[in-house]
Amino acid sequence: MNLFDFIATVVVVTASGALAPGPLSFGILMQGSKQGARSGFSCAVGHTLVEFPLVLALAFGLLAATSQPMIKNIIGLVGGLGLIGFGILQIYETVKTRGNPSGTTKTSRLPASSIVLGFALTGLNPYFILWWLTIGSVLIVQALAFAAIVGVLIMYVSHVWMDYAFLSSLAYFAKKGKNIVGSKYYKLVLIAFGLILVYYGLSFMLDAIKA
Repeated sequence: MNLFDFIATVVVVTASGALAPGPLSFGILMQGSKQGARSGFSCAVGHTLVEFPLVLALAFGLLAATSQPMIKNIIGLVGGLGLIGFGILQIYETVKTRGNPSGTTKTSRLPASSIVLGFALTGLNPYFILWWLTIGSVLIVQALAFAAIVGVLIMYVSHVWMDYAFLSSLAYFAKKGKNIVGSKYYKLVLIAFGLILVYYGLSFMLDAIKA
């Protein structure tokens, strides 16, 4: 796998996690309606304060896996199943959701600081942890095989810019009174990424089986 293919895989696979509605995106809809794009960027900083140490911890924990074919195959199978599961769930939730999904968020309890908001809603989100333990672990193993710890840094930069771009945009549009999360086109994008996740999940599982 060359550098371009590696980055493209990371971007496509992790875009689903970055763009999927969740506690963080719903929270920033409320925060952004008052503070604009700056709050989205600050929220992404809080998100990174949780995510980057987790990625590094997983990377050093999985470092030995790059030399153990059986462990790599198990991670590939589990990660592939995770991708398929997340993809199907994303399609189901997107089709099922009607109207404005942000109404499920309690606005009165949101912290004043967007950095604290990003930190809290990331660290307390079990789906975030599960994503990195399954799908993310496959990407980390691929990154280690590609260029060791440098590969992990390339992988993370290829992923994290989407968090900053999406959360800042979400907050900006919330300030303008627009809810892109509830739009028809946004839902179509999520469904498309859900299908892509299923495709990559099958690919990861087939690669693990063939190895």
